[in-house]
Amino acid sequence: MIDITLIRENPNIVRKAMADRQMDATPVDRVLELDQVRRMLIQEVEALKAERNAVSKEIGQMKDAQQRQQKINTMREVGEKIAALDERLRQVESDLNNALAVIPNLPDSRTPYGRDENDNVVIKTVGELRQFDFEPLPHWDLGPRLGIINFEQGVKITGSRFYVLSGAGARLQRALIAWMLDLHRRQGYLEKYPPFMVKGQTLFGAGQLPKFQDNLYHDIEEDLWMVPTAEVPLTGLHMDDILDEDKLPLRYTAYTPCFRREKMSAGRDVRGIKRGHQFDKVEMYIFCRPEESDTELEKMRQDAEDTCAGLGLPYRVKQLCSGDLGFGAAITYDIEVWAPGCGEWLEVSSVSNVRDFQARRANIKYRPANGGRSRLVHTLNGSGLGMPRTLIGVLENYQQADGSIVVPEVLRPYMSGLDVIRGE
Repeated sequence: MIDITLIRENPNIVRKAMADRQMDATPVDRVLELDQVRRMLIQEVEALKAERNAVSKEIGQMKDAQQRQQKINTMREVGEKIAALDERLRQVESDLNNALAVIPNLPDSRTPYGRDENDNVVIKTVGELRQFDFEPLPHWDLGPRLGIINFEQGVKITGSRFYVLSGAGARLQRALIAWMLDLHRRQGYLEKYPPFMVKGQTLFGAGQLPKFQDNLYHDIEEDLWMVPTAEVPLTGLHMDDILDEDKLPLRYTAYTPCFRREKMSAGRDVRGIKRGHQFDKVEMYIFCRPEESDTELEKMRQDAEDTCAGLGLPYRVKQLCSGDLGFGAAITYDIEVWAPGCGEWLEVSSVSNVRDFQARRANIKYRPANGGRSRLVHTLNGSGLGMPRTLIGVLENYQQADGSIVVPEVLRPYMSGLDVIRGE
């Protein structure tokens, strides 16, 4: 959430930021209007309460019963007016918070201007694209031929955009998750196993509500929400906490399945397992002091890159432009692996510095070691990595002419030594 003081004192900065994001800036005007009404109501309420307090002292000293009763009757009317104003103030404050909640984070000064994903900037490409002496197959052909991906069963038991991994395919997915968690632990992250369902308050703190409400799965009876990413429960770990400065940075990693009611565009990402309503992901998350967050961003990006490199996958790093930036992010790097069968780059990680945007919503602060008022932390998040696109990258890059799949060396200890997938 944006600091309301910034909107109040420099509204044009926020308007420009929203324009750079290709968004309508009218919510800024709504915030300013409600903020002005709120402050006027506070002044009016405080003046009436001061009057009531002063008259109450007078009443206590009055000897004339008739005059005292008149004052009491007048103050009763003042009390009713205060109650009405307090109720109106609560409603205005609620409306103000709702208006603030839909304003996105300000893009970092290093975020390039752009209208959409076509204006994202490729920073570097790492690794040689494999040259095949045969026509590489896409995973939607490879998987069924090997018996490790079954699309029909997924549709039968759940519906479209679901699938079943079988045998070595299921083991390979599990191996990827376990290896990535172990790698991030060596990189300095503490592993967490969070709930896969959270309260609405947790989603709000992470910046998912109310913006992405239509894309979330909600159990109305229990008022619990299935997580769209482990970023959400990891943010929630320290909601309303005041952390000790000497404990920062806190670096966490976690695996969760992720659930999103994504609206599938006809003809876009509809083949295979690239996009679905349920997927697995390993997340990296950092709480740190504001002055450390740029350094932590570079660490997290390098940790995500090292994950791709450890799997031997060619990858490239892109910086997102303002028009493609996520709602809560100030600056974001996407990491994409090459999928030779699909013939495209697939995003497997998105690494972002959110600055104090989530911390303000979730009320996460730290206590300076040298004293003084508590300060908001900065938070960062990044995929390390996301499935199933990492799985796609492995299947398509390690395929052989006979249709088998060589298991990357780092995964073999997690596959009971299996080095080649030849079918189930």
